[in-house]
Amino acid sequence: MQLAGKRIIVTGGARGIGAAIVEAYISEGAHVISLDVGTSQESVTDKESGWMKSRICDISDSQSVDEAFDWATEQLAGLDVLVNAAGIAPNATADEITLDEWEKVFAVNTRGTFLTNRAAFERMRQDGGRIINFASAAGVGGQPGKAHYAASKGAVLAWTRTVAREWGPHGITVNAIAPAIWTPMYEATRASMSEAQLKQHDAFMASQIPLGGRLGDATQDLAPVLVFLAGEGSRFVTGQTLMIDGGMLMLS
Repeated sequence: MQLAGKRIIVTGGARGIGAAIVEAYISEGAHVISLDVGTSQESVTDKESGWMKSRICDISDSQSVDEAFDWATEQLAGLDVLVNAAGIAPNATADEITLDEWEKVFAVNTRGTFLTNRAAFERMRQDGGRIINFASAAGVGGQPGKAHYAASKGAVLAWTRTVAREWGPHGITVNAIAPAIWTPMYEATRASMSEAQLKQHDAFMASQIPLGGRLGDATQDLAPVLVFLAGEGSRFVTGQTLMIDGGMLMLS
């Protein structure tokens, strides 16, 4: 029970990576609020000493964020940890991206980070806490076919490093993770490939990821790192980008 009694908000907690994080936190005894655009209003899950409640929230909308955080911190009686895992990653080459598509990606990925982080700061500034933002290797090295996504995550990385400096004196750590994890969305992408495309893709992944040659597992490879970052062992870690990607992108 590494997180017994910890009060945690997870955005994007209804599916995929976010759901795996919520499950890990509940199992470690945390009290979790899951915020997601596609979840049931105020549903509840109990598991031994940990529990989870969920609520609809659009992180790109300031009113939705303010209302959800007010409700969440009332349910939790405070806030110790924010994990901002919500995001979108549409496909389009740079010359094909429309202005509407560009602004939608930035609204969710970048504005959403700003709004949720600021809301968390206001509730942590007295007693400290942990903020964990989801970035991407695309924000570091770029990613063909996802220029708007890469740019939005590059902004998340710059924001994370800056507020880590500004909010550190309040006892708040702010870190980013860049995961390369097998998700239902990735499974759907694989299903859309031809046999030849899939073979070529898998060969490429094997050449890029030293550990296992494929994307990692959310429960085994990602969740334990998120448990560490939410716990007391990470109290002296801030402003960092943790690459949870089997060695795909190695930063000096």
